[in-house]
Amino acid sequence: MNISVIGVGYVGLVTGVCFAEFGLKVTCIDKDGEKIRNLRKGIIPIYEPGLEEKVKKNIKEGRLTFTTDIGEAVDNALAIFIAVGTPPMKDGSADLSFVDEVAETIAKHMTGYKVIITKSTVPIGTGERLRKIVGRSQRESIDFDIVSNPEFLREGSAIEDFMRPDRVVIGAESQQAVAIMKDLYRPLYLIETPFLITDVPTAEMIKYASNSFLATKITFVNEIANLCEKVGADVRMVAKGMGLDGRIGSKFLHPGPGYGGSCFPKDVLALSKISRDKDYDFKILKGVIEANSRQKTLMVEKIREAVGDLNGKTIGILGLSFKPNTDDMRDAPSIEIINALQKSGAKINAYDPAAMDEAKKVLKDITYCDDSYMAIDGADALIILTEWNQFRNLDLEKVKSLIKSPIFIDLRNVYEPNKIKELGLKYVGLGRK
Repeated sequence: MNISVIGVGYVGLVTGVCFAEFGLKVTCIDKDGEKIRNLRKGIIPIYEPGLEEKVKKNIKEGRLTFTTDIGEAVDNALAIFIAVGTPPMKDGSADLSFVDEVAETIAKHMTGYKVIITKSTVPIGTGERLRKIVGRSQRESIDFDIVSNPEFLREGSAIEDFMRPDRVVIGAESQQAVAIMKDLYRPLYLIETPFLITDVPTAEMIKYASNSFLATKITFVNEIANLCEKVGADVRMVAKGMGLDGRIGSKFLHPGPGYGGSCFPKDVLALSKISRDKDYDFKILKGVIEANSRQKTLMVEKIREAVGDLNGKTIGILGLSFKPNTDDMRDAPSIEIINALQKSGAKINAYDPAAMDEAKKVLKDITYCDDSYMAIDGADALIILTEWNQFRNLDLEKVKSLIKSPIFIDLRNVYEPNKIKELGLKYVGLGRK
Protein backbone atom coordinates (compact mmCIF):
# COMPACT_ATOMS: atom_id res chain seq x y z
CA MET A 1 0.00 0.00 0.00
CA ASN A 2 1.21 3.52 -0.83
CA ILE A 3 0.56 6.32 1.62
CA SER A 4 1.38 10.02 1.71
CA VAL A 5 2.08 12.29 4.66
CA ILE A 6 1.53 16.00 4.11
CA GLY A 7 3.55 18.18 6.45
CA VAL A 8 7.06 17.11 7.38
CA GLY A 9 7.29 18.59 10.85
CA TYR A 10 7.81 16.58 13.99
CA VAL A 11 4.64 14.47 13.77
CA GLY A 12 4.64 14.09 10.00
CA LEU A 13 8.26 13.01 9.74
CA VAL A 14 8.04 10.48 12.56
CA THR A 15 4.77 9.12 11.16
CA GLY A 16 6.17 8.73 7.65
CA VAL A 17 9.41 7.11 8.75
CA CYS A 18 7.71 4.65 11.09
CA PHE A 19 5.16 3.57 8.49
CA ALA A 20 8.10 2.99 6.14
CA GLU A 21 9.60 0.81 8.89
CA PHE A 22 6.33 -1.16 8.76
CA GLY A 23 7.12 -1.94 5.11
CA LEU A 24 4.79 0.58 3.44
CA LYS A 25 5.83 2.88 0.61
CA VAL A 26 5.63 6.41 1.99
CA THR A 27 5.83 9.79 0.30
CA CYS A 28 6.33 12.80 2.57
CA ILE A 29 5.30 16.19 1.19
CA ASP A 30 6.16 19.70 2.31
CA LYS A 31 6.14 23.14 0.67
CA ASP A 32 9.57 23.94 2.12
CA GLY A 33 11.90 23.04 -0.74
CA GLU A 34 15.09 23.36 1.29
CA LYS A 35 13.74 21.02 3.96
CA ILE A 36 12.81 18.45 1.31
CA ARG A 37 16.23 18.68 -0.35
CA ASN A 38 17.95 18.15 3.00
CA LEU A 39 15.72 15.20 3.87
CA ARG A 40 16.55 13.51 0.60
CA LYS A 41 20.16 13.65 1.78
CA GLY A 42 19.21 12.25 5.16
CA ILE A 43 19.56 15.61 6.94
CA ILE A 44 16.67 15.98 9.36
CA PRO A 45 15.34 19.31 10.70
CA ILE A 46 14.68 18.17 14.28
CA TYR A 47 16.52 16.42 17.09
CA GLU A 48 14.90 13.07 17.87
CA PRO A 49 16.96 10.05 18.99
CA GLY A 50 17.16 7.35 16.30
CA LEU A 51 15.23 9.29 13.66
CA GLU A 52 18.11 10.22 11.36
CA GLU A 53 19.25 6.59 11.10
CA LYS A 54 15.76 5.40 10.18
CA VAL A 55 15.32 8.15 7.58
CA LYS A 56 18.57 7.15 5.84
CA LYS A 57 17.78 3.44 6.06
CA ASN A 58 14.30 3.73 4.51
CA ILE A 59 15.47 6.11 1.77
CA LYS A 60 18.18 3.61 0.86
CA GLU A 61 15.72 0.71 0.84
CA GLY A 62 13.29 2.63 -1.40
CA ARG A 63 10.33 2.85 0.95
CA LEU A 64 10.62 6.56 1.85
CA THR A 65 10.64 9.49 -0.56
CA PHE A 66 10.31 13.25 -0.13
CA THR A 67 8.74 15.73 -2.53
CA THR A 68 7.13 19.15 -2.88
CA ASP A 69 4.73 17.83 -5.54
CA ILE A 70 1.49 17.28 -3.64
CA GLY A 71 -0.42 16.34 -6.79
CA GLU A 72 1.72 13.32 -7.56
CA ALA A 73 1.75 12.27 -3.92
CA VAL A 74 -2.05 12.41 -3.67
CA ASP A 75 -2.56 10.57 -6.95
CA ASN A 76 -0.31 7.66 -5.95
CA ALA A 77 -1.61 7.14 -2.40
CA LEU A 78 -4.67 5.37 -1.06
CA ALA A 79 -4.27 6.87 2.41
CA ILE A 80 -3.23 10.50 2.95
CA PHE A 81 -2.22 11.77 6.37
CA ILE A 82 -2.54 15.47 7.18
CA ALA A 83 0.20 16.40 9.63
CA VAL A 84 0.54 20.16 9.22
CA GLY A 85 0.75 22.59 12.13
CA THR A 86 -2.25 23.87 14.06
CA PRO A 87 -0.67 26.71 16.07
CA PRO A 88 -2.66 28.57 18.70
CA MET A 89 -4.29 31.87 17.81
CA LYS A 90 -4.59 34.81 20.21
CA ASP A 91 -7.86 33.52 21.67
CA GLY A 92 -6.37 30.05 22.30
CA SER A 93 -8.18 28.31 19.45
CA ALA A 94 -6.28 26.19 16.94
CA ASP A 95 -5.40 27.81 13.63
CA LEU A 96 -6.80 25.43 10.99
CA SER A 97 -5.76 27.46 7.95
CA PHE A 98 -3.00 24.98 6.99
CA VAL A 99 -5.32 22.01 7.45
CA ASP A 100 -8.02 23.67 5.32
CA GLU A 101 -5.50 24.50 2.59
CA VAL A 102 -4.25 20.91 2.45
CA ALA A 103 -7.81 19.55 2.30
CA GLU A 104 -8.62 21.78 -0.66
CA THR A 105 -5.43 20.73 -2.45
CA ILE A 106 -6.10 17.03 -1.87
CA ALA A 107 -9.61 17.43 -3.27
CA LYS A 108 -8.37 19.10 -6.46
CA HIS A 109 -5.88 16.30 -7.17
CA MET A 110 -8.09 13.31 -6.34
CA THR A 111 -8.60 10.82 -9.18
CA GLY A 112 -9.99 7.95 -7.11
CA TYR A 113 -11.16 6.92 -3.65
CA LYS A 114 -8.97 8.21 -0.80
CA VAL A 115 -8.85 7.90 2.96
CA ILE A 116 -7.93 11.34 4.33
CA ILE A 117 -6.56 11.09 7.86
CA THR A 118 -5.92 13.87 10.37
CA LYS A 119 -2.75 13.30 12.39
CA SER A 120 -2.59 16.97 13.33
CA THR A 121 -4.24 17.84 16.63
CA VAL A 122 -7.49 19.48 15.59
CA PRO A 123 -10.60 20.71 17.41
CA ILE A 124 -13.65 18.53 17.76
CA GLY A 125 -15.73 18.94 14.62
CA THR A 126 -12.76 19.27 12.24
CA GLY A 127 -13.57 15.94 10.57
CA GLU A 128 -16.95 17.23 9.44
CA ARG A 129 -15.34 20.52 8.44
CA LEU A 130 -12.88 18.66 6.20
CA ARG A 131 -15.64 16.54 4.72
CA LYS A 132 -17.38 19.72 3.54
CA ILE A 133 -14.15 21.33 2.26
CA VAL A 134 -13.14 18.26 0.25
CA GLY A 135 -16.67 17.77 -1.07
CA ARG A 136 -17.01 21.29 -2.43
CA SER A 137 -13.40 21.51 -3.72
CA GLN A 138 -13.43 18.39 -5.91
CA ARG A 139 -13.33 18.86 -9.68
CA GLU A 140 -15.67 15.88 -9.99
CA SER A 141 -17.54 13.84 -7.40
CA ILE A 142 -15.19 11.16 -6.04
CA ASP A 143 -15.78 8.99 -2.98
CA PHE A 144 -13.57 9.53 0.07
CA ASP A 145 -13.54 8.97 3.82
CA ILE A 146 -12.35 11.21 6.64
CA VAL A 147 -10.55 9.54 9.56
CA SER A 148 -9.21 10.91 12.84
CA ASN A 149 -6.05 9.08 13.96
CA PRO A 150 -4.54 11.20 16.75
CA GLU A 151 -0.87 10.86 17.65
CA PHE A 152 0.43 10.30 21.17
CA LEU A 153 4.15 10.78 20.54
CA ARG A 154 6.45 11.98 23.29
CA GLU A 155 9.34 14.08 22.07
CA GLY A 156 12.53 12.22 22.85
CA SER A 157 10.93 8.77 22.54
CA ALA A 158 8.67 9.25 19.52
CA ILE A 159 9.86 6.27 17.51
CA GLU A 160 9.30 3.85 20.38
CA ASP A 161 5.89 5.44 21.01
CA PHE A 162 4.89 4.85 17.38
CA MET A 163 6.30 1.35 17.11
CA ARG A 164 5.03 0.21 20.53
CA PRO A 165 2.09 2.46 21.39
CA ASP A 166 -0.22 2.25 24.39
CA ARG A 167 -3.15 2.31 21.98
CA VAL A 168 -4.18 3.21 18.45
CA VAL A 169 -7.28 5.40 18.17
CA ILE A 170 -9.21 5.31 14.89
CA GLY A 171 -12.20 7.58 14.41
CA ALA A 172 -14.13 6.76 11.25
CA GLU A 173 -17.65 6.53 9.88
CA SER A 174 -17.18 3.70 7.35
CA GLN A 175 -16.06 0.12 7.74
CA GLN A 176 -13.96 0.43 4.59
CA ALA A 177 -11.91 3.22 6.15
CA VAL A 178 -11.52 1.26 9.39
CA ALA A 179 -10.31 -1.80 7.46
CA ILE A 180 -7.70 0.26 5.59
CA MET A 181 -6.48 1.86 8.83
CA LYS A 182 -6.17 -1.54 10.50
CA ASP A 183 -4.19 -2.75 7.52
CA LEU A 184 -1.78 0.17 7.86
CA TYR A 185 -1.17 -0.69 11.49
CA ARG A 186 -1.11 -4.47 10.96
CA PRO A 187 2.37 -4.98 12.53
CA LEU A 188 1.01 -3.70 15.85
CA TYR A 189 -1.45 -6.59 16.07
CA LEU A 190 1.53 -8.90 16.56
CA ILE A 191 2.34 -7.14 19.84
CA GLU A 192 -1.34 -7.04 20.86
CA THR A 193 -1.65 -3.26 20.79
CA PRO A 194 -5.14 -2.15 21.90
CA PHE A 195 -7.18 -0.58 19.06
CA LEU A 196 -10.02 1.78 19.89
CA ILE A 197 -12.49 2.25 17.04
CA THR A 198 -14.88 5.15 17.46
CA ASP A 199 -16.52 7.99 15.57
CA VAL A 200 -14.51 11.00 14.40
CA PRO A 201 -15.56 13.57 17.05
CA THR A 202 -14.79 11.12 19.87
CA ALA A 203 -11.32 10.40 18.49
CA GLU A 204 -10.67 14.13 18.23
CA MET A 205 -11.75 14.59 21.85
CA ILE A 206 -9.56 11.71 23.09
CA LYS A 207 -6.45 13.59 21.96
CA TYR A 208 -7.39 16.83 23.73
CA ALA A 209 -8.63 15.04 26.84
CA SER A 210 -5.43 12.98 27.13
CA ASN A 211 -3.04 15.91 26.81
CA SER A 212 -5.11 18.12 29.08
CA PHE A 213 -5.24 15.45 31.76
CA LEU A 214 -1.46 14.95 31.65
CA ALA A 215 -0.94 18.71 31.86
CA THR A 216 -3.30 18.72 34.84
CA LYS A 217 -1.32 15.95 36.52
CA ILE A 218 1.95 17.85 36.06
CA THR A 219 0.38 21.02 37.38
CA PHE A 220 -1.13 19.21 40.36
CA VAL A 221 2.19 17.79 41.53
CA ASN A 222 3.80 21.22 41.08
CA GLU A 223 1.14 22.68 43.34
CA ILE A 224 1.74 19.87 45.86
CA ALA A 225 5.48 20.62 45.75
CA ASN A 226 4.84 24.28 46.48
CA LEU A 227 2.63 23.34 49.44
CA CYS A 228 5.17 20.78 50.69
CA GLU A 229 7.69 23.58 51.12
CA LYS A 230 5.27 25.43 53.38
CA VAL A 231 4.32 22.45 55.55
CA GLY A 232 7.75 20.77 55.72
CA ALA A 233 6.90 17.67 53.70
CA ASP A 234 9.05 15.96 51.03
CA VAL A 235 7.35 16.00 47.63
CA ARG A 236 9.47 13.07 46.37
CA MET A 237 7.97 10.75 48.95
CA VAL A 238 4.52 12.28 48.52
CA ALA A 239 4.69 11.60 44.78
CA LYS A 240 5.98 8.09 45.38
CA GLY A 241 3.15 7.41 47.80
CA MET A 242 0.62 8.71 45.28
CA GLY A 243 2.17 6.82 42.36
CA LEU A 244 2.00 3.46 44.12
CA ASP A 245 -1.78 3.77 43.98
CA GLY A 246 -2.73 1.95 40.78
CA ARG A 247 -5.57 4.39 40.21
CA ILE A 248 -3.07 7.27 40.01
CA GLY A 249 0.21 5.84 38.67
CA SER A 250 3.70 7.26 38.99
CA LYS A 251 4.12 8.91 35.59
CA PHE A 252 4.01 12.71 35.31
CA LEU A 253 4.35 13.13 39.07
CA HIS A 254 7.69 14.91 38.94
CA PRO A 255 7.64 18.58 39.98
CA GLY A 256 9.37 21.17 37.86
CA PRO A 257 9.14 24.72 36.51
CA GLY A 258 5.95 24.02 34.52
CA TYR A 259 4.93 22.13 31.39
CA GLY A 260 5.89 23.34 27.91
CA GLY A 261 6.49 22.00 24.43
CA SER A 262 4.45 21.86 21.26
CA CYS A 263 1.42 19.99 22.63
CA PHE A 264 0.34 20.60 26.21
CA PRO A 265 0.22 24.43 26.20
CA LYS A 266 -1.69 24.77 22.94
CA ASP A 267 -3.97 21.76 23.52
CA VAL A 268 -5.03 22.90 26.98
CA LEU A 269 -5.74 26.39 25.62
CA ALA A 270 -7.65 24.94 22.66
CA LEU A 271 -9.84 22.68 24.81
CA SER A 272 -10.53 25.60 27.14
CA LYS A 273 -11.57 27.70 24.11
CA ILE A 274 -13.79 24.90 22.83
CA SER A 275 -15.53 24.72 26.20
CA ARG A 276 -16.10 28.49 26.22
CA ASP A 277 -17.55 28.33 22.71
CA LYS A 278 -20.01 25.71 23.98
CA ASP A 279 -20.89 27.88 27.01
CA TYR A 280 -19.29 25.43 29.44
CA ASP A 281 -17.15 26.74 32.30
CA PHE A 282 -14.27 24.22 32.43
CA LYS A 283 -12.94 25.36 35.81
CA ILE A 284 -10.19 22.76 36.16
CA LEU A 285 -8.58 23.72 32.85
CA LYS A 286 -8.72 27.40 33.74
CA GLY A 287 -6.93 26.58 36.97
CA VAL A 288 -4.29 24.49 35.17
CA ILE A 289 -3.50 27.33 32.75
CA GLU A 290 -3.25 29.85 35.59
CA ALA A 291 -1.17 27.60 37.85
CA ASN A 292 1.26 26.64 35.08
CA SER A 293 1.85 30.29 34.27
CA ARG A 294 2.33 31.13 37.94
CA GLN A 295 4.81 28.26 38.38
CA LYS A 296 7.40 30.03 36.25
CA THR A 297 6.97 33.19 38.31
CA LEU A 298 7.42 31.18 41.50
CA MET A 299 10.64 29.71 40.13
CA VAL A 300 12.02 33.21 39.53
CA GLU A 301 11.06 34.18 43.08
CA LYS A 302 12.79 31.05 44.38
CA ILE A 303 15.96 31.95 42.47
CA ARG A 304 15.84 35.52 43.71
CA GLU A 305 15.39 34.36 47.30
CA ALA A 306 18.42 32.08 47.01
CA VAL A 307 20.72 34.49 45.17
CA GLY A 308 19.60 37.86 46.49
CA ASP A 309 19.93 40.94 44.31
CA LEU A 310 20.29 39.61 40.76
CA ASN A 311 21.66 42.80 39.25
CA GLY A 312 25.16 42.11 37.92
CA LYS A 313 25.08 38.45 38.99
CA THR A 314 26.08 35.67 36.59
CA ILE A 315 23.73 32.68 36.50
CA GLY A 316 24.79 29.34 35.02
CA ILE A 317 21.85 27.58 33.35
CA LEU A 318 21.93 23.86 32.49
CA GLY A 319 19.15 22.86 30.11
CA LEU A 320 17.05 25.04 27.81
CA SER A 321 14.67 22.69 25.97
CA PHE A 322 11.29 22.07 27.58
CA LYS A 323 12.30 18.46 28.29
CA PRO A 324 15.35 16.24 27.70
CA ASN A 325 16.08 14.41 24.42
CA THR A 326 14.62 17.15 22.24
CA ASP A 327 15.67 20.51 20.84
CA ASP A 328 12.12 21.85 21.11
CA MET A 329 12.00 25.33 22.66
CA ARG A 330 8.29 25.93 22.14
CA ASP A 331 6.84 27.25 25.40
CA ALA A 332 9.92 26.02 27.26
CA PRO A 333 9.89 27.30 30.88
CA SER A 334 13.50 28.41 30.37
CA ILE A 335 12.35 31.26 28.11
CA GLU A 336 10.17 33.04 30.66
CA ILE A 337 12.54 32.32 33.55
CA ILE A 338 15.66 33.56 31.73
CA ASN A 339 13.87 36.65 30.42
CA ALA A 340 12.82 37.51 34.00
CA LEU A 341 16.36 37.01 35.30
CA GLN A 342 17.73 39.25 32.56
CA LYS A 343 15.19 41.96 33.37
CA SER A 344 16.53 41.88 36.93
CA GLY A 345 20.03 42.54 35.62
CA ALA A 346 21.43 39.01 35.65
CA LYS A 347 23.90 37.76 33.07
CA ILE A 348 23.21 34.27 31.72
CA ASN A 349 25.67 31.53 30.79
CA ALA A 350 23.74 28.59 29.32
CA TYR A 351 24.38 25.11 27.99
CA ASP A 352 22.03 22.54 26.44
CA PRO A 353 23.15 19.35 24.64
CA ALA A 354 20.77 19.82 21.70
CA ALA A 355 18.64 22.97 21.89
CA MET A 356 21.08 25.88 21.67
CA ASP A 357 20.53 26.56 17.97
CA GLU A 358 16.78 26.74 18.57
CA ALA A 359 17.29 28.73 21.77
CA LYS A 360 19.27 31.39 19.92
CA LYS A 361 16.12 32.21 17.97
CA VAL A 362 14.20 33.17 21.13
CA LEU A 363 16.78 33.96 23.82
CA LYS A 364 19.10 36.86 23.11
CA ASP A 365 22.10 38.37 24.94
CA ILE A 366 23.08 35.03 26.45
CA THR A 367 26.49 33.41 26.53
CA TYR A 368 26.00 29.99 24.96
CA CYS A 369 28.62 27.63 26.35
CA ASP A 370 30.42 24.59 24.97
CA ASP A 371 29.70 22.37 27.97
CA SER A 372 28.21 22.28 31.46
CA TYR A 373 31.35 23.39 33.25
CA MET A 374 31.85 26.42 31.03
CA ALA A 375 28.34 27.55 32.01
CA ILE A 376 29.14 27.05 35.71
CA ASP A 377 32.59 28.68 35.66
CA GLY A 378 32.49 31.93 37.67
CA ALA A 379 28.70 31.79 38.16
CA ASP A 380 26.99 33.19 41.24
CA ALA A 381 24.49 30.33 41.06
CA LEU A 382 23.88 27.13 39.10
CA ILE A 383 20.34 26.30 37.94
CA ILE A 384 19.26 22.96 36.46
CA LEU A 385 16.27 23.71 34.23
CA THR A 386 16.11 20.54 32.10
CA GLU A 387 16.94 17.07 33.42
CA TRP A 388 19.22 15.81 30.65
CA ASN A 389 20.96 12.61 31.76
CA GLN A 390 24.41 14.17 31.53
CA PHE A 391 23.39 16.72 34.16
CA ARG A 392 22.60 13.90 36.58
CA ASN A 393 26.27 12.96 36.89
CA LEU A 394 28.13 16.22 37.16
CA ASP A 395 31.58 16.18 38.75
CA LEU A 396 30.43 17.94 41.89
CA GLU A 397 33.93 18.62 43.14
CA LYS A 398 34.64 20.36 39.85
CA VAL A 399 31.37 22.27 40.16
CA LYS A 400 32.42 23.46 43.61
CA SER A 401 35.81 24.59 42.33
CA LEU A 402 34.34 26.52 39.39
CA ILE A 403 31.29 28.19 40.88
CA LYS A 404 31.79 31.64 42.38
CA SER A 405 29.00 31.45 44.97
CA PRO A 406 27.96 28.12 46.51
CA ILE A 407 24.34 28.12 45.30
CA PHE A 408 22.95 24.99 43.61
CA ILE A 409 19.35 25.46 42.40
CA ASP A 410 17.85 22.17 41.21
CA LEU A 411 14.47 22.90 39.61
CA ARG A 412 14.08 19.25 38.54
CA ASN A 413 15.02 17.58 41.86
CA VAL A 414 17.81 15.66 40.15
CA TYR A 415 20.22 15.59 43.11
CA GLU A 416 20.06 14.49 46.72
CA PRO A 417 20.13 17.61 48.91
CA ASN A 418 22.45 16.07 51.53
CA LYS A 419 25.02 15.16 48.89
CA ILE A 420 25.15 18.76 47.70
CA LYS A 421 25.23 20.18 51.22
CA GLU A 422 28.14 17.91 52.19
CA LEU A 423 30.20 19.72 49.57
CA GLY A 424 29.47 23.04 51.25
CA LEU A 425 26.95 24.15 48.61
CA LYS A 426 23.52 25.59 49.33
CA TYR A 427 20.89 23.31 47.81
CA VAL A 428 17.54 24.63 46.59
CA GLY A 429 14.99 22.17 45.17
CA LEU A 430 11.23 21.90 44.78
CA GLY A 431 9.03 20.69 47.63
CA ARG A 432 11.94 19.37 49.67
CA LYS A 433 13.00 20.15 53.20
